[in-house]
Amino acid sequence: MPAEVLSYFLKHEDIRLKMRFQIVLQCAPFLKGKKVSCGITMEDSMYDELHNILSGSGISYRRLSAAEGRCLVLFYREKELSEYVNRVGIRSFIREFGYIEMGLDEMLERLSCRTALFSREEIGYPHEIGIFFGYPVEDVQGFIRNAGREYLFLGYWKVYSNPMAAKMIFKEYDQAKVCAVNEFLTGKSIKDIARNKED
Repeated sequence: MPAEVLSYFLKHEDIRLKMRFQIVLQCAPFLKGKKVSCGITMEDSMYDELHNILSGSGISYRRLSAAEGRCLVLFYREKELSEYVNRVGIRSFIREFGYIEMGLDEMLERLSCRTALFSREEIGYPHEIGIFFGYPVEDVQGFIRNAGREYLFLGYWKVYSNPMAAKMIFKEYDQAKVCAVNEFLTGKSIKDIARNKED
């Protein structure tokens, strides 16, 4: 993707256009159905605009934390994320962080509380956030065990396990990004880009 395109949109004066492009660029694998969720940091003042952008798309969103005029937002499709976090290996892992006997809304409320506490430096980093961003549990566990070091390689996340599978996933993510950005450049809305997700 040409640097001029990125620069044009990310420096654009129209803050709503800039935000839509940021969502397409950073959440393309999610929008195209390759990932169960995604998280981005955006201007807190634009959070309320998400309702207009995502209305009718089937995409839910939640502010996880806010500080210094910026906020961390999780985008997800409720059914897919719920099924993902309830997989046996994942469910047992997040239990270690207090996610016991909870539905998705309760889990996201807990994650939001823990993320806010971290942003106020009241607790350590809530590593389970990687699960809610759709990272493989083995890589989240590897990140914790190795304190973020000694990873096999770095892509959309730090990979500690199964590098060949991760490389294939990253290639799919790159293709989804090209597809989503091209659709955006032809005038498609985020709703339309997400509607045309690959099943």
